[in-house]
Amino acid sequence: VKERFSWAIKKGKYVYKSVFLQKENQLFRLICYCVMPDHYHLLVRILKEGTFSKYINDLENSYTRFFNIKFKRKGPLWQSAFKSVRIKNDEQLLHVTRYIHINPTTNNLVNRPEDWEFSSYKDYIKDGSLLTNLTEVSITNPDSYKRFIDNRINYQKKLRLIKRLILE
Repeated sequence: VKERFSWAIKKGKYVYKSVFLQKENQLFRLICYCVMPDHYHLLVRILKEGTFSKYINDLENSYTRFFNIKFKRKGPLWQSAFKSVRIKNDEQLLHVTRYIHINPTTNNLVNRPEDWEFSSYKDYIKDGSLLTNLTEVSITNPDSYKRFIDNRINYQKKLRLIKRLILE
């Protein structure tokens, strides 16, 4: 019998780091994530074709139902419908991790990406074994990855500002 996630948390059985560990019969492998106030980003390697969209749909519906009951509200939680983009090469994957990890600073929620608690960024820069085990990410040194991220923060903020000034 599988135990509910909420029960595992209450009983202290949930170990956060386990979300990055490879397990048998996984549908996908989590590479990085960031949960924002009105949307989220997940970068995953799909291990079983045709299963991920249903998993995300079930996850979103379940969490929305939980949240709406808990806070006595109605309606959607997320900004828009689930979208996916196929990553074509390692360089693109690396830049997508950066985009995801910089998102809280780009949206002026924090000054530094490591200050946002709902992101995998802190795990990337503090635990050297995580980057070593994530074979999809080509930078394996936490300090190098931090420099890779930090070098783009100001540019990303300026780009967002410019996008807001453009009339369509």
